[in-house]
Parts: sequence; structure tokens; C-alpha cells
Amino acid sequence: MVSALFAGKIDDGGFMQAGYDGLKLAESRLGVAAIIEQGVPPKLEELAAALRKLAATTPLLVIAHGGQNNAAAKTVAAEFPNSRFVVTQGNVTGPNLASYEVLQEHSAFLAGMLAGLTTRTGVVGHMSGIRVTPGLKGRAAYAAGVRHANPDVKILTNFSGNQDDNALSKKVAAAMIAAKADIIFTMLNAGRTGAIEACREGGAKQIGNVRDWTLVAPEVFVASAFADVGRAVFNAVSHAISGHLAVGQIRQIGLESPEAVRLTMAATVPAETRARIETMAAEIAARRFEVPTEWQGEEFANPA
Repeated sequence: MVSALFAGKIDDGGFMQAGYDGLKLAESRLGVAAIIEQGVPPKLEELAAALRKLAATTPLLVIAHGGQNNAAAKTVAAEFPNSRFVVTQGNVTGPNLASYEVLQEHSAFLAGMLAGLTTRTGVVGHMSGIRVTPGLKGRAAYAAGVRHANPDVKILTNFSGNQDDNALSKKVAAAMIAAKADIIFTMLNAGRTGAIEACREGGAKQIGNVRDWTLVAPEVFVASAFADVGRAVFNAVSHAISGHLAVGQIRQIGLESPEAVRLTMAATVPAETRARIETMAAEIAARRFEVPTEWQGEEFANPA
């Protein structure tokens, strides 16, 4: 049996659902049973309490899905030295603690290149919710990709404080569109619907993340920075079963594993642009190009 904590809803259509899908894949392919806690607010004490509850069931592995669990997992893993813990999209380690990270910054960089190469207004956007490390790295990579493709493009970037608030995400996206952004990269969960509505109404295009959104709303999405964070969950369970769990390590999965990380592009993307992005993808996968993961600059404020 494995236990998993989701600091959000497993049907959010984004990050949490992708992690849950990875857990369900482990159940079907690896024959494990799973118990979960979901909808826990991303606050240290509440996350820690949920992890303690899960650890008390003495599972093969306790999974904390998302980097917002870093501090809680570090604390609780020390309290249960005979149990093994994993934080997906995390950056913490310990004698019985590992982090498994899908490098969504790899596909985010390619998303930035696409935005920089195809914008007609010279202004592009980025939207996210809470400031967790993977989201910050993804924003930095996207901005670096935009500038790599076209250093003259203006980037509007916003962390609204909420991944799931559709009214808020619609207001932010509409404000960016009013500021001439014609392509917006969204790193959201359940709140993506609001951004989609704003793009439809404002005639802007969107680049999604986590899953392939070009298949969901092809009239809006020109691409999606595919990063299957469920693969981190699946790999962690697989390694726990085989006795190869990377305790004390951060295990990373990037563009060299296209089943987990890639940029999916709509058929409307010009062949020359597609070829340029695919060439860069090969460079990143071979680790001949290091994707920047730090960014500093002015942010786009939440509309009043």
C-alpha cells in the first residue's frame, strides 16, 4: 500500500489531477493499493498533520504531491524514520526522504520560444497562482525562452495567489490582453477556465501546461508545455517496490523522456518555427543547453 497527499482537488484538470492519474497508473500497472488525502490547504501545519495521518498507516511509501509540501515532508519524515517519503516536484532530501521532479522548466522554455517567435503584438503573458519552486522555475524558463527567441518582446508575468480561482484568472488574463498580450502561458489548475474564457473573448491565444491542452480547446491553445508530473508519482512508487527509491536524492526527469516532458504544438504552428523549437529541445535533452531557472523583474499586478 502507498499513501498520497494532494494539497488540492484531484479533479482540478491540472497539477493535482496529473499526480493522481500517475498514482492510478501505479495501481493498475504495479498492483499497489493507495489511500489518499486531498483538498488540504497548502499551510505547513495542515500539510504536516495530513502526512502524519498517512504515515501512521505504515504504507510502503508516503507521497506528498507538490513542492508546497517540502517543509512539512522534511519535518514528518524525521518523525517517522522507519517510513519512506517522497515529495514530487520537491527539492528536499533526507535519510528516508527523496524528491522526484519532472523538469517542467524544460517545456516551459520551449513555450517561451514559441511565444517569442509567433507574437504579433510584441507582448506576451505568463500566469500562475502560488509561488512554489517549480512554478517559479517555470516562469523563469518561459521568460528566458521568450528572450532567447526575441529579446525585444515584452513579458507580463503574474502570480495571482490562487491556482483555482476562475474569476480571478479571468480578470488577470483580460487585463493582460488589454495590455496587448496576444499569447499567454498559463500555469494554473482549476482556475484555467477563467483564462480560457478571457482569451476567447479577447482574441488571444494560450499555451497550457501539464497536459496537452491543444486537444481540449484547439481554438484557444496554440501549444502546451506538457510536463506529466504524474510520471514522478509513478516512478517513485515503481522504485519503492523494486528497492531503488532514491532516498537522499533529487531524481529529475526532463526532455530526454518525451513521454513525460515535451512541447506539444498545434498544426497551425509554422514548420520553420516548429523545426527551430525541436532543434533546441534536442540541445536541452542532451544537456548541451542549460535552461535558466532564476528570474528577476517587475511583475504584473492583480487587477483591482
